[in-house]
Amino acid sequence: MKKTLVTGLALGLGLALTGAANAQVKIGVAGPITGPNAAFGAQLRMGAEQAAEDINAKGGIKGQKIQITIGDDVSDPKQGVSVANKFAGEGVKGVVGHFNSGVSIPASDVYNESGIIQITPASTNPRFTDRNMWNTFRTCGRDDQQGAVAGTYLADKFKGKKVAVVHDKTPYGKGLADETQKTMNAKGLKEVVYEGVNTGEKDFSALVSKMKQSNVDVVYFGGLHTEAGLIIRQMRDQGLNAPLMSGDGIVSAEFVSIAGPGADGTLMTFAPDPRKNPAAQEVVKKFRAKGFEPEAYTLYSYAALEIMAQAADAVGSFDPKKIAEYMKSGKTFNTAIGPISYDKKGDITRPDYVVYAWKKGADGKIDYSGNELTQ
Repeated sequence: MKKTLVTGLALGLGLALTGAANAQVKIGVAGPITGPNAAFGAQLRMGAEQAAEDINAKGGIKGQKIQITIGDDVSDPKQGVSVANKFAGEGVKGVVGHFNSGVSIPASDVYNESGIIQITPASTNPRFTDRNMWNTFRTCGRDDQQGAVAGTYLADKFKGKKVAVVHDKTPYGKGLADETQKTMNAKGLKEVVYEGVNTGEKDFSALVSKMKQSNVDVVYFGGLHTEAGLIIRQMRDQGLNAPLMSGDGIVSAEFVSIAGPGADGTLMTFAPDPRKNPAAQEVVKKFRAKGFEPEAYTLYSYAALEIMAQAADAVGSFDPKKIAEYMKSGKTFNTAIGPISYDKKGDITRPDYVVYAWKKGADGKIDYSGNELTQ
């Protein structure tokens, strides 16, 4: 009897220890894994997966290993809400994502109601955090900050010139274009063309003709790399050689493959290249060893999971609301993109935008890396 009891206790203890060792925290990664913006989805996924791998190798979060689950929103708001509901049903505690502001905003309502913390590496529309929800954070900046940098640059460098402002009608694209327009107008530069285009559109000949007739000297585009690249290609085909300026939605090597040689000279606002941050060097080597270039939002995604893990360690659990409260307390997190702290809305407290030029290098490749124009 005693032997049986001892054996039973030992077995029960062994199962308990095994359960503790296998305990996991589910983290969702949401973005356009397929579709025209899949390059950005890959950045979010690779960044979070590498962060989980590195955190787990150090023992995880309070002894719990991170388990990544992927949700493909195809850059569609309705699909984003479906992904959010799927994550809620799976018991996800935190989400790294989404990519598009127009997807992050409606999905965040589901996360809010389901007790899930959300850190987007890429959604820059101010409304995402301006609603003062407990669970919304980002590792990137905001469009009113980015638009101020772009609008100031245009007003300074194209004073007295003719500007076209074009956007893709999305919360991100139109929001960024309008912020840029507002700043440049306040500084005395008025647009001669203001137009909206549709995402997925292929033929921009009417837009290009209108801009040619208006003799525009520069085109500002609020939107993503696919439409930006097509607009540039068709501008050059019709003999319009004005430079295009855009935002962080074109930060992808795919932009050049779509735009062609006309991409040379394109202006862009984005953060100081996170790959060059001293804190990122070890992580960058890991990505490159796997054959993946950690451009654009890869390290922003990595940092999002770093922040969740550091906050969970600090509060002693993965209670999303405790983590969010800690994140909004002004504490500084050491990440692959440098030190980050948050205000009460969930926005980062540092300025995060400079102007780049995409230029052809000695190797014939058109790239923005190393071509910062302003701080």
